[in-house]
Amino acid sequence: MTDRNDIIFQHLRDFAPLNDKDISDSQPFWKSRKINKGDFFNMQSMVCNDLGLVVKGIFRIYFQDPTAKEDKNIFFFSENQFVVSFRSFISRNPCWYFIEAMEDSEFFFISYNDLNSLYETHANWGKFGRLLAELFFNIAQTRTEEFIFFSHEQRYIRLLEEHPDIIERIPAYHISSYLGITNPSLSRIRKRIESKKVK
Repeated sequence: MTDRNDIIFQHLRDFAPLNDKDISDSQPFWKSRKINKGDFFNMQSMVCNDLGLVVKGIFRIYFQDPTAKEDKNIFFFSENQFVVSFRSFISRNPCWYFIEAMEDSEFFFISYNDLNSLYETHANWGKFGRLLAELFFNIAQTRTEEFIFFSHEQRYIRLLEEHPDIIERIPAYHISSYLGITNPSLSRIRKRIESKKVK
């Protein structure tokens, strides 16, 4: 295995209780892919067939609002995070969103069929599937609760905790879209946070 493969499989071990045989048996199913900035991991109205693990880059999940005629960012995924439209992946129904690379990116991925084969033949991969479902349930519910209970500034701070260098990596208007605010509002939030650091 290459060093990069070692890192990927170590991340899988850290995520779920996978032993040497679990990892070894799964290796033929994991593939590496590089895509350019602006290319898609998955398209709207297509079934999401792959679960990805980001090695390098950042992805956004977004939908196109036909009324406002603009994109609405919902999630970001960056290094060492799984990228997938999870509802589409497990239900085999078309995805409601686009998943786009915001930088030249690289990821490892496994197909739905191959992952389910591992679930059926390896108990620890079955545990991986349960933990994966719990992870994406938590991501979705947290996103909903943030809009109910948190201010724009608190949501911005939480975004930075999740993706510390995101503001340097993608245009600010993508972050504004994610937060549900305008660019001037985001600028004011950033200035307030910076002034607090100075004090």
